[in-house]
Amino acid sequence: MAEPRMTTPWTHEVSPDNALPEYPRPQLTRRDWENLNGVWEFAAAAEGEQPPFGQTLDERILVPYPTESALSGIERHEDRMWYRRTFEVPNGWRVGSSNALKLHFGAVDYDAVVYVNGQEVVTHRGGFGAFSADVTDALTADGPQEIVVGVEDLTDATWQPVGKQRLVPDEGIFYEGASGIWQTVWMEPVPVGHVETLDMVPDLDSSTLGLTVQTGGDVEGLTVEATVLDGSRRVSRTQGAAGEPIDLPVPDTKTWSPDSPFLYDLEVVLKDGNRPVDRVSSYFGMREIGMAEGEDGRLRMTLNGEILFHMSTLDQGYWPDGIYTAPTDEALAFDLEQHKVLGFNTVRKHIKTEPDRWYYHADRLGLLVWQDMPSMRTGGRPPAEAGEQFEVELEELVEQKKNWTSIIGWVPFNEGWGEWDRDATGRIADEVKAQDPTRLVNAHSGVNCCDSLGDSGRGDVIDWHAYVGPALPTPDATRVSMDGEHGGFGLEVEGHMWFGDGHAYEMTPDKETLTRRYVENQQDVLEGAASCAISGAIYTQITDVEHEVNGFFTYDRQVEKMDFAQVRAINEEIIRSADGTGTGGGEPNPGTPGLDGVNAYKFDEGSGDTVADAIGDANATLTGAEWTEGVEGGAVAFSGAGQADTGSSLIDTSGSYSVSAWVKLDEADGGFQTVVSQDSGRDSAFFLQYSGVDQAWAMSFSGLRAAGSEPVEPGRWYHLTGVRDVQAGTLDLYVDGVKAASQNACSAPESTGNTVIGRAEYGGQQVDHLRGAVDDARVFDRALSESEVAELAATAAVGTEEKR
Repeated sequence: MAEPRMTTPWTHEVSPDNALPEYPRPQLTRRDWENLNGVWEFAAAAEGEQPPFGQTLDERILVPYPTESALSGIERHEDRMWYRRTFEVPNGWRVGSSNALKLHFGAVDYDAVVYVNGQEVVTHRGGFGAFSADVTDALTADGPQEIVVGVEDLTDATWQPVGKQRLVPDEGIFYEGASGIWQTVWMEPVPVGHVETLDMVPDLDSSTLGLTVQTGGDVEGLTVEATVLDGSRRVSRTQGAAGEPIDLPVPDTKTWSPDSPFLYDLEVVLKDGNRPVDRVSSYFGMREIGMAEGEDGRLRMTLNGEILFHMSTLDQGYWPDGIYTAPTDEALAFDLEQHKVLGFNTVRKHIKTEPDRWYYHADRLGLLVWQDMPSMRTGGRPPAEAGEQFEVELEELVEQKKNWTSIIGWVPFNEGWGEWDRDATGRIADEVKAQDPTRLVNAHSGVNCCDSLGDSGRGDVIDWHAYVGPALPTPDATRVSMDGEHGGFGLEVEGHMWFGDGHAYEMTPDKETLTRRYVENQQDVLEGAASCAISGAIYTQITDVEHEVNGFFTYDRQVEKMDFAQVRAINEEIIRSADGTGTGGGEPNPGTPGLDGVNAYKFDEGSGDTVADAIGDANATLTGAEWTEGVEGGAVAFSGAGQADTGSSLIDTSGSYSVSAWVKLDEADGGFQTVVSQDSGRDSAFFLQYSGVDQAWAMSFSGLRAAGSEPVEPGRWYHLTGVRDVQAGTLDLYVDGVKAASQNACSAPESTGNTVIGRAEYGGQQVDHLRGAVDDARVFDRALSESEVAELAATAAVGTEEKR
């Protein structure tokens, strides 16, 4: 093996004789099997090269560690490669007479073709799925049998799903590639008629496990006998037909949960009359994931019918010595065990999958798992054929992992990475739900972020990202909400850095500060659970990874970077307190009735530097503006400077409110121009504005825009209304009385600064000055309804058509 740049506590426990020796498939075990991990021959390959049958290859690789890893002994990337080894079939397996020989691969990245004794036995495309082959007919009568595996992995040079792998990792959020065989290779004898897979669906209402035994080979006339066990005690024994649903009684059900991760054992026998033909062992947990309204009437996630907050980390699953592959099974379990130490009950497996044993450890420890689909690369939109292959691999992922008790939700897309069409994203979410209706579907984690094409409205979850956050979306009528990523506080630890320096979303100088900032941030999560009804929050992240130094542990798992007791205490407080009672919802503040508003500026003075408040007593001071003709009477025109400062904080931005105005732009370019805002000392609490990014009108918070889709025509008067509705958790934009955009927005910046017409505030600076005219600006202390906005715009528009 090569010497890793950084070693973990398990690096030097790896040797050619003990490369991940554990049984690799815990949910379907047989007595006889043989591990084929270990030293294989290896060679780089050229495109179109013939397989090297019968040839000794020049290099040696330790399977199943990726070629780029130090543990593999190769420690470099190859686009194409050959693996070769020989094996012998144990005589006692009776292969060729009563049994067949199955060859299994946990995962090979990316395109694989497998030969046994010169015969092609299987091909597989996809870097994350398991695949197998019946190699019986390819075996020779005796002696060594030859396996040759050809692999092509072009990583992010193509549109194949890669997660965070990159051919050239950056000093940011993308990492080393992981090519070739990266999960266990093994073989087992199976009867000619045998069990292939088990489909298991717990049902708490009926106290049963729905079981379907999928079979292979000649199974004509065979039946299934399934026994549920609680330790050595038999719970039930049921017979049925292979390939057909069977309900297994589980009376006096012991449910599975993070606090009590009880697992039943399951024995399945395929029988010919009374004669056992095949026997496999498995296990399952009795649990159900769902949604229900809390006491505040807002939708939240449930486990076993009870509201449970998902307190989670982002788990990348990277290792400095094995990259994609943990050095040992103890290491594989370590990160999950530390989740429990830290008081977490959930893990988001981030755009990567893991070997089966990882999910087994999550099952036995009691951790909920959100399972991402590994994304395609970032930058641009994939071609049609890439999208089709992505869907094939997503279907494979769900099919292969749908039995794990710990997995409670699927995440097809992250931040728009590799997304090609919003409607397709919604369709895919529906199809995943149809494939597995027993779990939640988070159609798009970070739908508010980055390369996202926007909310498809599908799936069971509204998921936002915010750094440092937390993100605080609110549920709607059919979807719960959650923070999909937040936090990311960083600390560099000398002697434990992958690069010379590192980055995070907020750097801290020492362990004490890092812990304090984490606790403060989690207190915001607790408040968000109450006020915004988020059902979960995912902190970035469990360990440092390469250039990212925002973990609880250093990348090598050698240093604890926070005070774990304080971390555990706040995490457990969130889980305990976020019970669905909430502080939001309730009856809306009725505010002041009517459409005059609580403050109104008609701009009819025609001269001077004071604008009268026609309703209240907050006259505005005018600077850098000219009087001009308005929609009705006068107006003021700004030319990229100046303002009308009301001198008062007219809006309680912690509650519901509305603002409206007539506005006409001189030019509609790529910049921002703000019509009405309210100062906070840093960023305006809201912006009724023109967004040059969208080339449209918008009602915005800092980092969030409800932006219309129609381009703005300079020289034309528009009536704009922005509505903030606390009870609905929305931020809405109306243009000429018609709703043009809406955004989910629970959290809202509070401010006591002045309400201002004609500019905004950002970073403490006066910015986004209007280049155009404003007339009839009004402020309301409540959220106007759609009908009221339409009436307001129609009333104000009398006699204005010719001015448009």
